[in-house]
Amino acid sequence: MDDKEGARLGRNVRYLREARGLTQSQIAKVAGLPRATWSHLETGAANPTLAVLSRVARALQVSLEELVARERADTRRYPAGSLPVKQRGLVRVHKLLPDPLPSTEIDRLEIPKGGRMVGVPHTPGTREYLTCESGAVRLVASGETFDLAAGDVVAFRGDQRHSYENVGPRTAVCYSVVVVARV
Repeated sequence: MDDKEGARLGRNVRYLREARGLTQSQIAKVAGLPRATWSHLETGAANPTLAVLSRVARALQVSLEELVARERADTRRYPAGSLPVKQRGLVRVHKLLPDPLPSTEIDRLEIPKGGRMVGVPHTPGTREYLTCESGAVRLVASGETFDLAAGDVVAFRGDQRHSYENVGPRTAVCYSVVVVARV
């Protein structure tokens, strides 16, 4: 780990600990590490093993990715219509987040009356969650059919064939969250 990465790790670990209102001694005890090790992490002077980073992440209840993530701007406004929208047949697919989330996709689907979209199977082990906000949506996944009304959610294997269809009299709106399996 170079000095720049060590400093970034240190800033992130210190910020996450302070955000939880804990002292170095308290969080080190939760992680099962000596306080001196925790102190070295926060100064950026440490060259931790994967086992130590894993304990730190568990104690802080974050992913390893979050421990080493680069800083992002605190706040930025994205005006309506500034995020990508794709047209897949009759269905409009709106990206909901401007920044990529590791292994995650979140989309808003607008399906007009009679509209249908075939989903693309994802990598093995991927999970998908579909929730209906309004209208009536039929999900066919792995040969099973699910009819969703407002508020309903279906969790299914995203690595199987699946499709979405509006079976109601007006435009249906639903949200798809895809959590790609980590290899």
